[in-house]
Amino acid sequence: MTGTVVTFYSYKGGVGRSFTLANVALLLARWGYRVLAIDWDLEAPGLHHYFDELLPKTPQGGVVDLVADFLAGAERPKRHAIRLDFVDGEVALLAAGKPDAAYTRRVQDIDWEDLYRQGFAEFLEYCRAEWTEKYDFVLIDSRTGISDIGGICTAQLPDRLVVLFTANQQSVEGAVNIAQRANVARDRLPYDRPPHLVLPILSRLDNRVEYQRADAWHQRCAEVTAPLFRNWLAKSVTQDLMLRHTTVPYVSYWSFGEQLPVLQEPVPSADQISFALETVAAVIAQQFDRTDLLADNRDAYVAAARTQRRSYSLDLLVSVPRSQPRAAGELIAKLSALGLRVDRSQSGDPEFLEQSSDPAKHLCLIVDGEVSRWQATEAERFLRHALDADSDRQLFCVLTGRTDADRLPVFLRNLRLFQLDGDLRPGQVARQLHEIITDATPTYTDSDHTTLEDTAAALRAVPDEVAHAGRWALIEQTVNDMAAALDDGDMALLKDLTVDLDQLNQVRANGNRITAPEGLYPSVGKLLDRIGRRINISTK
Repeated sequence: MTGTVVTFYSYKGGVGRSFTLANVALLLARWGYRVLAIDWDLEAPGLHHYFDELLPKTPQGGVVDLVADFLAGAERPKRHAIRLDFVDGEVALLAAGKPDAAYTRRVQDIDWEDLYRQGFAEFLEYCRAEWTEKYDFVLIDSRTGISDIGGICTAQLPDRLVVLFTANQQSVEGAVNIAQRANVARDRLPYDRPPHLVLPILSRLDNRVEYQRADAWHQRCAEVTAPLFRNWLAKSVTQDLMLRHTTVPYVSYWSFGEQLPVLQEPVPSADQISFALETVAAVIAQQFDRTDLLADNRDAYVAAARTQRRSYSLDLLVSVPRSQPRAAGELIAKLSALGLRVDRSQSGDPEFLEQSSDPAKHLCLIVDGEVSRWQATEAERFLRHALDADSDRQLFCVLTGRTDADRLPVFLRNLRLFQLDGDLRPGQVARQLHEIITDATPTYTDSDHTTLEDTAAALRAVPDEVAHAGRWALIEQTVNDMAAALDDGDMALLKDLTVDLDQLNQVRANGNRITAPEGLYPSVGKLLDRIGRRINISTK
């Protein structure tokens, strides 16, 4: 998986932006993530000061040197980041530049508008691709206010945006305005950038003395920042509660110099600043997801972020009923041949169920007729541990021909189910599971690549209206058959179905105007996304 780029931005200075980023970087690294911190506040660089005791040497290059690399004709960025001497994890710093007498002149000589005319945007895309390949999280410290640099850091580069503000009108309104402007700017980019997910952070709030005034400002900030939560916050969680969880309080002890409280408060209590910093780091680690768990149990949420990077001895454990040894054996053999670390769990083994740790990241139940008592216990145990620890762990159900999906326990019905029958054999299920678990796709020939492109073109050409309702039924069935062919890797069938769809797309006028059935276009969109990912992989 590629890494995630997160920009830390503030409209006004003095809000603790660099302080928050530096501490979050170390927390993420301590939790097992590979982290790159970038100082893009070129006019007032200072991120390196937070890492002075961890830097093996003074930075000899940085962001300004990326500009120099580009102007010198380099096709790829040179390596200017320095790995910190942090024994608890992997974290590197890409400074603003070498802090010498020539630095100010080098920054002032940069003409960003001219750089972009020369193609610097594409060069930055190369930089971004390299960073996200090497690191799980890239944290960018952006310049304050409205600027060319701010546009690079808030619009082009990030996947996520963290906006920090203090309890005053200029700060909070400016932060919200920039976040909204960044989304507008992203729409104009020639790159595939979805709308921002934005995490608002109320920083340096002193609620120990002026409690009532602090509470009033907290509510006011929650109201102003409410639009920033809409596309990611769980519906059961209020903006006010979320903002309270991510508020970084003012603690006078940490207001002197560039300090890292997370190194001195490894197990913080609720009244310490590292407690809030842990919550912010956990939201970032969990990709702004599972906020309902945060609302219910903050400590469990942070614990989940800490353990997401844990390792497992197996990729998949297959829970096997005694009545299906042959199907299970075929499934496990094929998964092993595909390169997964897989083993069987004989449901009903008390020693396994009594283990405190999980040997496998994922669990697959083979259900024959009904879920046994032991399998139900095993699945419930897995789901409980997955909720407490790993958001990317998955439970799968493979059903034999005599299993009725509607009779499964409620907690299993919403899972992705694989029904073994004459059309779907264990070997085919193994390939699908392998693709899901590894996020991998098969290698394609040039001919296959052409088929994928032709299929995508046919899907995009599905009309808005047709003359006969029966034609929609045929189109819908063809799209479903295409998805199945893609699942099975049957490129010959996919090619034939593409020809069929091209014919069905030819609208014949007879005066009737019948629109598509509900659900067709979402199915087409999902299939296009899958084909798009495979086309991208096949061209790398």
